Amino acid sequence: MSWNHFTAKSLNGVALTREESRSVLGAPSSETLLLIAAAYDIRKRYFGNRVRLNFLLNAKSGLCPEDCHYCSQSKTSSAPIDKYPWLSVEETLEMADRAVSVHAGRFCMVASGRGPTEGELEKVVTSVKAVRSRHPHLEICCCLGLLSDGQADKLKEAGVDAVNHNLNTSERFYDSICETHTYADRVDTVQKVKQAGISACSGALVGMGESEEDILDLAYALRTMEVESLPVNFLMPIPGTPLEGRYHLTPTRCLNILCLFRFLNPKASLRISGGREIHLRSLQALGLYVANSIFIGDYLTTKGQSAQADLQMIADMGFEIEGDANVFKDVVGASLPAGRQAAGRPAITVELK
Repeated sequence: MSWNHFTAKSLNGVALTREESRSVLGAPSSETLLLIAAAYDIRKRYFGNRVRLNFLLNAKSGLCPEDCHYCSQSKTSSAPIDKYPWLSVEETLEMADRAVSVHAGRFCMVASGRGPTEGELEKVVTSVKAVRSRHPHLEICCCLGLLSDGQADKLKEAGVDAVNHNLNTSERFYDSICETHTYADRVDTVQKVKQAGISACSGALVGMGESEEDILDLAYALRTMEVESLPVNFLMPIPGTPLEGRYHLTPTRCLNILCLFRFLNPKASLRISGGREIHLRSLQALGLYVANSIFIGDYLTTKGQSAQADLQMIADMGFEIEGDANVFKDVVGASLPAGRQAAGRPAITVELK
């Protein structure tokens, strides 16, 4: 298979055919490196060797009336998680400071629940304005569930740069993972975000038992919606959730999925999101030849790889941090464990507060 033909189509704005996309998903592991190389040419065209870092804040945890089967915060989950109402402005600012200290360019404020009440939205607006005042160059993204009419406009006025609301899977499969709201409800919120002039962030959650056709449907739907930011999550089968114990993904399968989303959405900021440490494992670095963005630090209710490890991985690849290209300016080579450093190759010393 000549994967470079897919690169040319993508760069020319032509969508892969359904059969071509199916071949990407089904590529054997012996083809994965060639597939990544073809996808990298697209990534390099639009994002160079830059990596965007995103920092996640769980601004309101648990207490959710929805029944999303994958979520530890849903009403069907018995997972032992922290449950708390909205964080104060001071607590939010502390976390924004942390985001800046680890060189994140985007601060993502996430709240559990079906959608914000008007009172809750005012709390978000107040916190957003405070973060904007203290860190004017830090991008702010909000993920608040389903939005009512006019709420996206208020977020825009407050200074929100992007709103995340993932489609997660195909319309066909959606009823299998959630019964309290619909796929159409999610599409409606993404459309409200775009109509308000806010950058739309919407992506995938794979590994829930969906079929290959479901992944293809979702990839084409996101292309049609022209989302600017596209997170790809890999299921974290958290104990206490209906999907606990589902470990059906392999590292090369995850890489194939990332390549598919890159081919079909060449200009989207493609983010490797939840579950990368679990499913990509030792191949995490290869994912950044396809995607240009990751979360740094922890997720909503689960731990992620340490920020220092993420920065080390990016530096080892010779990539740079978007918006902070000088982070690694004094690094002349890869670091080695203490006591085994080669002459002239100092370890990375990025201070994390």
